[in-house]
Amino acid sequence: MQFRDIIGQEEIKRRLVRSVAENRISHAQLFSGATGRGTLALAIAYAQYINCTNRSETDSCGECPSCRQISGLAHPDVHFVFPVNTARAKSGSERPTSDNFLPQWREAITRTGGYIDEPVWYAELELENKQGLISKNEADEVIRKLSFKAFESEYKIVIIWLPERMRPEAANGLLKILEEPWDKTLFLLVSESPDRLLPTIISRVQGVMVPPIDDLSLAGYLVSQCGAANEEAQVVARLSGGDRTVAVRMVGSGEGDPFFGPFVELMRLSYNDRHMELLEWADRMAALGREEQKQLLVNAVRLLRSSYMMHAGLERIAYLYEEELAFCRKFAPYIGNHNIEPLVAEIELAIRQLGQNGNPKIIFAHFALTVSKMIVRR
Repeated sequence: MQFRDIIGQEEIKRRLVRSVAENRISHAQLFSGATGRGTLALAIAYAQYINCTNRSETDSCGECPSCRQISGLAHPDVHFVFPVNTARAKSGSERPTSDNFLPQWREAITRTGGYIDEPVWYAELELENKQGLISKNEADEVIRKLSFKAFESEYKIVIIWLPERMRPEAANGLLKILEEPWDKTLFLLVSESPDRLLPTIISRVQGVMVPPIDDLSLAGYLVSQCGAANEEAQVVARLSGGDRTVAVRMVGSGEGDPFFGPFVELMRLSYNDRHMELLEWADRMAALGREEQKQLLVNAVRLLRSSYMMHAGLERIAYLYEEELAFCRKFAPYIGNHNIEPLVAEIELAIRQLGQNGNPKIIFAHFALTVSKMIVRR
């Protein structure tokens, strides 16, 4: 994977290239941001650039043996760690590690161009309404691999996707090597929720904040690669929040976020104090897959913020589809300074609780009833 394959993010690319040119490669780096922004793709392209034997001033060559091996996710000195279905033990008490799922990983990364998200990956793992995990066995295996000399390249590189899915014992197992790494050993952590990592890990890594993809680059991608019309591409690029995965899904469906309907139902039931129906709504949301539940809540934040902007007279920067726009115009008077922050805080709390494997029935019941108290007739 080369930097040129990544949508936008030109400043991040220049910074990564400059770190190699100036020989300032930090031994542990944390790429933070939604996967749809290209965090994983950037980490892989960076690893390829570092070990390329014929790199240019801006990118890896893509042709040398090292580039070909990393592009195929099969380089002996580049190791991948990612959440797996730990329930699929091969025998006895053995817990599977990432190596057991490399064929599925390679296929998924190739298909998505590195813009993979948790729902797509968990579908590959046949995980239903559960989250993958990174076990202590994985940390032990990483240390074992790094104890050998590099096979072909200057650097041994470990790319850990979603380190927030590490069990505490796995995170603690990697702490020492992060603190005192072997020479020419590089860790690239790729996280969507760095706030859930151990503070001791955060203190040992150099942060690389990956921003949303700029609208122009994302719209250009949607036109050239997804066949979107120019006007549609521009709207979708804004609505997606600079997330390639969300944008591609929206172009493919030809409509706005699929969780708009549940959001409208929640707000109308809250406005009318229909508490029993709110509990029924909570039960239906609790039956969704865990990643769908998170997307529902993330979408709710977007719509609430758009409603707030309309209330503040800033409709021109509230990018919404037609039915979303029509609803939020009517709903805007009920979202203002008095409740926007508490509402967003409640949603963020629910997202964190879901990420910590909380009981979704309890989470959504509490969430729905709490929200109903904040949506009042004025």
